[in-house]
Amino acid sequence: MPFQIQPIREFLVRPAIPAPLSRMPELAYNLLWSWEPIIRALFRRLDPALWKDSGYNPVVMLGRVSQETLERAASDPRYLAHYAQACQRYDAHMRDSQPSRDGKLIAYFSAEYGLAECLPLYSGGLGILSGDHLKSSSDLNLPLVGVGLLYQQGYFRQFLNADGWQQERYLDNDFYTLPIRPVRDKRGNELKINLQLPTGPVWIQVWRMDVGRTKLFMLDTNIPENASPRDRDITDQLYGGDVDTRIRQEIVLGIGGVRALKAMGLEPTVFHMNEGHSAFLAMERMRALIEEQKLNFDEALEATRPSNVFTTHTPVPAGIDLFDTGMMRYYFDQYCRGAGIEFDQLMSLGRRNPRDGDERFSMAVLALKTSCYRNAVSRLHRRVAQAMWHEMWPDLPVWEVPLTSITNGVHVPSWLNGDLADLYDHYLEPDWRDKSSDPKTWDLVDEIPEEELLEMHRRRKRRLIAFIRDRQTTSAYRRKASSSELRHSSEVLDPSVFTIGLARRFATYKRGTLIFRDIERLKRILCSKEMPVQIVIAGKAHPKDHPGKSQIRDVVLYSRDPELWKHVVFIEDYDMKVARELVQGVDIWLNTPRRGEEACGTSGMKAAVNGVLNLSILDGWFDEAYEESGGWAIGDREPYSEEQDAMHASAIYYLLENEIVPMFYERRESGPSEWMRRVKQSIKYLSPRFDARRMVREYLRELYEPAHQNYIEQAKSGFEKARLRVRWNSKVREVWDRVRFVETGPAPTEPVTSGVTVPVRAAVDLAGLQPEDVRVELVMGRVGASGGLEDTEVMVLAPVEQKGSVAIFAKEIIPQQTGRLGYAIRISPDHYDDPLTRPCTSLLKWGDGASNNSRT
Repeated sequence: MPFQIQPIREFLVRPAIPAPLSRMPELAYNLLWSWEPIIRALFRRLDPALWKDSGYNPVVMLGRVSQETLERAASDPRYLAHYAQACQRYDAHMRDSQPSRDGKLIAYFSAEYGLAECLPLYSGGLGILSGDHLKSSSDLNLPLVGVGLLYQQGYFRQFLNADGWQQERYLDNDFYTLPIRPVRDKRGNELKINLQLPTGPVWIQVWRMDVGRTKLFMLDTNIPENASPRDRDITDQLYGGDVDTRIRQEIVLGIGGVRALKAMGLEPTVFHMNEGHSAFLAMERMRALIEEQKLNFDEALEATRPSNVFTTHTPVPAGIDLFDTGMMRYYFDQYCRGAGIEFDQLMSLGRRNPRDGDERFSMAVLALKTSCYRNAVSRLHRRVAQAMWHEMWPDLPVWEVPLTSITNGVHVPSWLNGDLADLYDHYLEPDWRDKSSDPKTWDLVDEIPEEELLEMHRRRKRRLIAFIRDRQTTSAYRRKASSSELRHSSEVLDPSVFTIGLARRFATYKRGTLIFRDIERLKRILCSKEMPVQIVIAGKAHPKDHPGKSQIRDVVLYSRDPELWKHVVFIEDYDMKVARELVQGVDIWLNTPRRGEEACGTSGMKAAVNGVLNLSILDGWFDEAYEESGGWAIGDREPYSEEQDAMHASAIYYLLENEIVPMFYERRESGPSEWMRRVKQSIKYLSPRFDARRMVREYLRELYEPAHQNYIEQAKSGFEKARLRVRWNSKVREVWDRVRFVETGPAPTEPVTSGVTVPVRAAVDLAGLQPEDVRVELVMGRVGASGGLEDTEVMVLAPVEQKGSVAIFAKEIIPQQTGRLGYAIRISPDHYDDPLTRPCTSLLKWGDGASNNSRT
C-alpha cells in the first residue's frame, strides 16, 4: 500500500443550508426519497449532473453542492414551491409514526438489504426483498425494525477483462457520506456493545438508517476499539472470506443484533429470521431468559420458540450454512458454560438427527427447530421445502410438513417507472399509490388508451438503450478497448427492435446461457430482416463460482460475434440501477431456472408491474401467476431433468419464431393490439397480487400476530406457561411408549352412497393421560394406484367415552369424493394450536400402521 498521511484529528464539515431549505438534510437522511418521486426530484432538480455523479446519494450531493447553487435555489419561487410539496409529502408519511398500541414490535433480521443504488449492502434477490419488506412496512405503518450488518466494502463491483472474464473489486463505503447515522446512548455517546469471542471481546458500533417510518439498525465491527484486523474485518464484505468469517458474521448478526436492540431499550415481541444467517438470535434469546428468568434449557426454548418466525429461501441443501463440531465448540464452548447450557444441547438444535455426533451444525435446522412459524416464499417452494425437510417430521406425509408459504412481492413504488406512474395519475383513482395492493385499484387500467401506453414504453426503451450505450462506452474506455469496439459500444441496440431482458445471478441452476444452446437457430431469430430481435443480459457470479463465471464469459463472447454484436449486449456490474432500467425498458423478461430450484424470484414481478411480459419456466412465483400473466410458459410443470435443457431451449425458439415476435411486430405503426391487450392483463392482474404490501399484510395476519400474542401470554405469566409446558411434555414422553390404539373400528362392508354419513371410531389406551392431552385425527382421501392416500384432508375425532385408561374417539364423516376412498387414524400430543406450529420433536403414532389403512 502506498504511503498515506494519517490524520490525528477528524471532524465533519457540512454545507451551510439556507434557512428556506433548512429541512433538506432531514429529507436526505430518510430513504423515503428512494420511493417518493417528489422528494427524489427535489434533489435531482437542484443539480442534475451532480445528482448523477453523487451516485444518486442526497447526502453526498449536499456535501458537494456549491453554496451558490443552494442560495440560488433558496431564492427561486418554483424550487421553493417544490420544496414545500416535498416536505408536505414527507410529513404526511411520517405523521403516524407512533409505537404500536398493543406493544407489538417485530425485529426483522437479514444479512443483506437492497434499499437504494448508493447503499451497496446487498448481493441479489434476498437483499432486494429485505429492502422491499422494510419499505412496505413503512407504508403500512407496521411496528417493525430491521437488523443487519454494515459492510465496509459490501458486495463486489464487477468488471470484465479483455477476454470477457469477470473480475471483482471492492470499494470502501464511507459511512459518513451515506444516509445513516450512529446511534447514541442516553449520554450522547455513540452506542457500542461487545461480544466475547474465543479471541477476546469484539466491539460493535450500532448505526441507524431511516427507511420512511421504519428504522434499520446496522452493526459495524470496523472500529478502533477492535485492535485485531481479524475482528475489524468481520463486517468487511458481504458473503466474503472463508467459513470462519461466515460464522463470526452470523454471531455478530444474531447474538449482537439481539444485544443491540436491548441496549437501545427496544423489546421486540416477534423475531423474524429472513433466512438462516441470523439464527443464532434464537440461542441468545434463550440465554437471556436462562440468566434473567432462571429457566432451564427446555423452558427457555419453549418460551422463545412461539415468537420466532423463520423464512427459508433455499430450495437446495447446498445453499445452507454448515459448521463442523470443532468450529462450533471453539466459538460456543465458553458461551454455553457461561449460560449453563450443555454444549450437546446446543448442537442438538442444529442437527437433523440430534444423536448423530458427526453431523455438522446447520443454521437452517437451528432456525426450524427454534421457530414456531416457518414459511417458504412461494407455493411451489413450499412443496419443495416440505420434501427437503421431511426427515425432520418423518411420521408425517410430506404435504403436512409444517411450513406454510407467503409468496414474495415487490415494492411497487420503488420499481414502477415514472412515465407509467404519470399515466396512472391521469387514468386511475387519485389514491392509487396508497391502494396499489387492492385489485379494484387496477380495474381502470382498461381505460388507458393503447397508443399512450405504447408510447410510454417506447420512451422507456429509448432511455434504456441510451443508458446501455453510455455504460458500454465507459466500460470500453476503462479496459482500453480497440477503436472498433468503442464505436460498437455507441451503436449497440435499436429502439425499434423487439428486446429480450435477461438478468440474474449467474449460477448454473439458473441456466443463464440456455437461450444460446442452438446458436445458429438463435442467429436466424435475432438477425431477421423483417422482425429482428435483440437481447440485453446482466448478472454477477459469486467470486468462487467458476462455472458461473464461465457462463458470463460465454455470453460476452457471443456479444462480440461479428453477426451478433448489435443484437446481444452484456452489461457489466449488475446492480439496482441496471435492474431498474432493464425491467422498465425491455419488451419481454426471460427466466430459465431449473424448475423447483428458484424459491420465488422477483425480477419478473418487477418487469410485470411495468407492463413487460414474461417468458418463463413455471417456477417460483410464475408457477402461480402464469394463467393470468399474459405471458408465456416454457415447458410444463414436470420436475426438472437434464434432458429438459434441450427441450426448453427449443420451446423458447419456437415461441419466439411463431408467436411472440410476430405478435409484437403485428400492426407496428398503430400499435400491436393483441400485444397491448396482454400488457394490460399483466399490469391489471399482477400488480396487486405481487405487491410487497400484500406480502407484508400476510406476514402480519398469518405469522406476526399469532407470534406476538404468544409472546404476550408468555410474558404475562412470568414465563410460567413455558415451565408448565415443559413439565407436561416430560409427563407425555414418560408414558408415550405405552400409548396405543386398542382398535380403530370396522370399515363399511358395502359401498357407501355419496352424502351419507360414515361412523368412524377409535379406542386408545392413553396410559394415564387424559383425552384433552392428545389429538386423534382422521386422514381421509382417495386411494391411489400404489395403495397410498391422495388428495387427503384431516379431521379431528372428539372424545366421546372413557373406560379406565381407554378413551373412545369418534366422528361421523360425510365423504364428498366418490370412488375408492380410504382413511387412516393417528394420535399425537395436543400441544399446539395450529398444525403449522408442530415442533420438530413431535410424537405421533398411526393406528394399525400407516400402511394398513382402513378403506371404504
